[in-house]
Amino acid sequence: MGYLPKLILGRVMRPWRLTWGFSRIGRTNALMSYTLKDTRMKDYLVLISCICFLIFLIPGRFRKYFAIGGWASIVGYLFLELPYYFSINNFMYPTIALLSLPFLYITAKYLLRDDPRVIQLSTIAAVAFLVYAPFGYIPALGDWLIAAVTDQTSAVLAAIGYPVNFTAWNMMERNGFRTEIILACTGIQSIAIMLGVAWGVRSTLRQKIAGFFLVFPTIYILNVLRNVFVITAYTEQWFPYLPGIASNGEFGYESFFWAHNVMAELGALIFLVILAYALFTVLPELGSLADGLYRLYRGEVEQIIRPKAGKADL
Repeated sequence: MGYLPKLILGRVMRPWRLTWGFSRIGRTNALMSYTLKDTRMKDYLVLISCICFLIFLIPGRFRKYFAIGGWASIVGYLFLELPYYFSINNFMYPTIALLSLPFLYITAKYLLRDDPRVIQLSTIAAVAFLVYAPFGYIPALGDWLIAAVTDQTSAVLAAIGYPVNFTAWNMMERNGFRTEIILACTGIQSIAIMLGVAWGVRSTLRQKIAGFFLVFPTIYILNVLRNVFVITAYTEQWFPYLPGIASNGEFGYESFFWAHNVMAELGALIFLVILAYALFTVLPELGSLADGLYRLYRGEVEQIIRPKAGKADL
């Protein structure tokens, strides 16, 4: 069989623990050209963003500057990740990185004006980091979550007739293809973001509890099913199509590309939009905030494109 390709379903943002998005056993992959310095810089940006947003939660006259620092660090991280995104033929996140520049400009502009809508948006980001940080920065918690998701993914695969073999505590093999589950495969980022949305807006304790039970089990279960789909599609080579678009030189990567980078990404995006609408029914304040933010950013973009447009909606 020679060497076994190994694909990692996501990427971990845990400082000083190097896990690349894609490597092949037996030889050096192009992604290994990332230097230790580059990796640490990205990890530092995530840590700085986390610290800034958490300090932002503390009332004070300078809190808005910490919010700006948090958003700027996220944008910097996205741009440092561009080589990785291009290496796996992922163009959704580069698009997000490009759009993050006008977003940062508008957000910083209105944070300096103490605009309540942007303050609320930054609160949502801060709460999301508060949820994510223990799993991202405490290895024992992160590894526990990875192990749980790995075991549950394996159990579902076996139940539907696609059993896998374990080559490590978080690495599964089938048909000569190995897949490693890391922190990004657990859904913790999506859970943190949506809990930030649910808990970061003004609401009662009952509404916050309802938001938790709407977000956590739904995303967690669907994420396990997502892992099952991607692993099955990859190890069974369901989508070996259009190598000119999907291939990066790795044997069998096309199926992973279409399952993970296209179908799973689009499915997750559609689901998060549906979940957000469900949260609107539980948290009416969220709908008002979303409408206010839409009008704000739309008006600013229109002013950039057409200087005389958009002023009335702000």
